[in-house]
Amino acid sequence: MCEHVRVGVTAGKTTGTAIHRNRAKRLLREAMRPYLDTFAPGLDLILIARPPLVTATLQDTRAALDNLFRRAKILPSDES
Repeated sequence: MCEHVRVGVTAGKTTGTAIHRNRAKRLLREAMRPYLDTFAPGLDLILIARPPLVTATLQDTRAALDNLFRRAKILPSDES
């Protein structure tokens, strides 16, 4: 069994030019960094960049990932 979290990041041509695709992937990787220690070992994730990510900020991206992970129930919610 894998003892760490694996994350794949991709951006298709619909995301924009190569410059936009690379920026979107870098942004997703950086936004993902704080979450890596919170997930259970062995988790595999694939993140797919979409066109709105090209103009998003790091804070916007982290908020979107937080929402996504809570909806997927792989991140604990704040509700007790």
